[in-house]
Amino acid sequence: MITLQQIHEQIKNAIKYSGLSQTEIAAKLGVKQPTVSEYVSGRSFPALDTLANLCKVLDLDANEILCLK
Repeated sequence: MITLQQIHEQIKNAIKYSGLSQTEIAAKLGVKQPTVSEYVSGRSFPALDTLANLCKVLDLDANEILCLK
């Protein structure tokens, strides 16, 4: 069974190793930098549409983020 903790770890690592700053990611997503910081810390999760756009920005397969691969 996949847990939110596993998905959080995937999001955190994808952002950390993307080569982009949280500010750059936020600008590309149309959100504020503190919002991206909350995704990294696990205090909040992106909405489904934001998650899809995050995958595009980071050039990742959504299945990886959702621990389906």
